[in-house]
Amino acid sequence: MSTDSPTRVIEASCAAAIPASADGLLLRVAEIFASVQGEGFLTGAPSAFVRISGCNLRCGYCDTRYASWLPEGDMLSVEQIADRVLALGHEHVVVTGGEPMLFDHLVPLADALRRSGRHITIETAGTVDQPVACDLMSISPKLSNSDPPDDAPGGWHARHRRRRNAPEVIRRLVRDYAYQVKFVINGPAACGEVERYLADFPEIGRDRVLLMPEGVEATVLAERASWLEPYCRQRGLHFCPRRHIEWFGARRGV
Repeated sequence: MSTDSPTRVIEASCAAAIPASADGLLLRVAEIFASVQGEGFLTGAPSAFVRISGCNLRCGYCDTRYASWLPEGDMLSVEQIADRVLALGHEHVVVTGGEPMLFDHLVPLADALRRSGRHITIETAGTVDQPVACDLMSISPKLSNSDPPDDAPGGWHARHRRRRNAPEVIRRLVRDYAYQVKFVINGPAACGEVERYLADFPEIGRDRVLLMPEGVEATVLAERASWLEPYCRQRGLHFCPRRHIEWFGARRGV
């Protein structure tokens, strides 16, 4: 992790870098909204979501491109973000992206939310480390099925492949936090890749691993669930449906 000054520039989106403001503690935020957690061990929990815009990866299947491939959003101070989140009134807060762990100002934001008594989930690909307050670290390591096309603009195919695996970060996160590890699955080959991945990380408990079907259409998710759910039962892993897609469809603010 960088030890540069608070005004360091973080490579966060595509062509342009976003400067971290030392005085205003600004973050680019794509959206803040209230909904229900649709994935993972806290599925069903009414939650406030903060989606920070900017990512160091470019997954080919990304369904929040407005926070990665084409990042958008308002520059908000930590105080503004915390005030908006607290006004939603939910005990559970999910900080997601993009990749929120890219940004130094995630630390004071999480501290402010923790002081308010909120339960904090951070959703991360596990490629960037931060000493951040967190009650559940939701880690989604990227498999080869996440690689963008060979001809992706900006050289992102090679950049994504180079960055998506950071073993030292994964080991630190599972050591120091309550965690879940969530893999995106689009076919049987991905299941085999998960098994090879877990063999390299004996510190990851199988009871903390979730396999989630890839897709943003209910019919696609149902088809993949038909074979993935029994596979998870057989292998001692958790099946992770995308309930928010089933409940609300693939749209923003849910």
